[in-house]
Amino acid sequence: MKKYRVLIAKPGLDGHDRGAKVIAKFLQESGFEVVYTGLHQTPEQIVTSALQEAVDAVGISVLSGSHNYVFTEVVELMKAKGIGEIPVFGGGTIPEDDIPPLMEKGVKALFRPGTPLDEILAKIKEIIG
Repeated sequence: MKKYRVLIAKPGLDGHDRGAKVIAKFLQESGFEVVYTGLHQTPEQIVTSALQEAVDAVGISVLSGSHNYVFTEVVELMKAKGIGEIPVFGGGTIPEDDIPPLMEKGVKALFRPGTPLDEILAKIKEIIG
């Protein structure tokens, strides 16, 4: 069985990465290979890492309120670089009203605080296929 490789990214000036690290560790314990970018990544750096690491999915954690910009920019840059088929998912303090427009732009899954880890795992497996 293929071992999925997932990039977990933390964009912008947001310095709170506890949630991203929890997801990264949980995915590792669930059999995924995980590449964690660390803090303060730009959308360009996230996409470059996705290309270099040959990942099966890109996960982004946003707590800073910049979710509309970050997710849209990453999806668009991935398309421009020819890797638009790689699913993008994410989480953070994303208002419920902002989720449908982001999904329409190509984000495959968004998780809000308190989402059970098993639910996140099932959805990630589903979007990777």
